Amino acid sequence: MNEILYSVIGIALIFVCTSLGAGFVFFIRKKEISPRLSKIFTGFAAGVMLSASFFSLIKPALESEIIYMPTWAIVMISILLGAGFLWIIDKIVPHFHSSENKEEGLPTKRMSKTSKMFIAVTIHNVPEGLSVGIAFGVALSQSNNAVLLMGALLLSIGIGLQNIPEGAVVSLPIKGETGSSKKAFLFGVFSGIVEPIAAVIGLFLAMKIQGIMPWALAFAGGCMIYVVAEEMIPEMTSEGHDHYGVWSFILGFVIMLVLDCIQF
Repeated sequence: MNEILYSVIGIALIFVCTSLGAGFVFFIRKKEISPRLSKIFTGFAAGVMLSASFFSLIKPALESEIIYMPTWAIVMISILLGAGFLWIIDKIVPHFHSSENKEEGLPTKRMSKTSKMFIAVTIHNVPEGLSVGIAFGVALSQSNNAVLLMGALLLSIGIGLQNIPEGAVVSLPIKGETGSSKKAFLFGVFSGIVEPIAAVIGLFLAMKIQGIMPWALAFAGGCMIYVVAEEMIPEMTSEGHDHYGVWSFILGFVIMLVLDCIQF
C-alpha cells in the first residue's frame, strides 16, 4: 500500500471513530451516561493513551541518536513542555468539565455551557491528533520506514479504539444539556475535527524540520500524559472503589501495548 495512503487512512480513522462514538446518541435513550459506564469508558481511554504515550512516542524518542545533547535530556524537556502547553491552555481557554460540574479557564459569560463542554473535549483531542500526525511524519521522513509506518498505523488504530467510547462520553452530556440528539451528534463530530487538523500539522512538522523527531514525539507524549493525569484518572476513580475504571484502564493499556508490539 502506498505510504501516503497509509497516512491518510490513519489520520482519517481517528476522526471517523470519534464520529462513530458520537452517533451513540441516536441509540441510547438516556440523556446522560451512567457513572459506572463513564468510568469504564474513561479508564479504557486513559489506558490506551498512557500506553501509547510511552511505547509509541517516548520510547522511540529515547532510542533516537542525538549528538548535540543527551537524548534523555531532550525527552525530559519535551515531556515537560508538552504538559506545560496543555496546562496553559487549561488555564486560559474557558471550558466546562461535565463529570465534575466544574468550569476552568478565564471566566466569561458570553459562552454557553454547551460551548464550554465542547471546548473541553476539543482541547484534549489535540494531543491525540498531534501524536498520530507526528508518528506518520517521522515514518515518512525516514528512508527505511516500513516498521515506523506500521507503528504509526497501529497507534492510530489504538487512538481510534478509545475515540469510540470517548465520542459517546462527549455527546451524551451535550444531549442532556440541549435535549437534541442531532445537535449533540454534531458537537461530537466537530470536537473530533481538531484531531486530523492537529495530525496534519504534526505530520508536516516532523517531515520538514530536521532533528525535530525526538522533540516532537516526546512533546506529544507529554501532552497525552497531562490529559490522563489531570482529567481521566480522577474521573475513572471517582465515586467509590468499585474498580471498574481501574480494570478498564489496565485493559486499554494492555491492548495498546499488544498493538505496538505487533510491528515486531
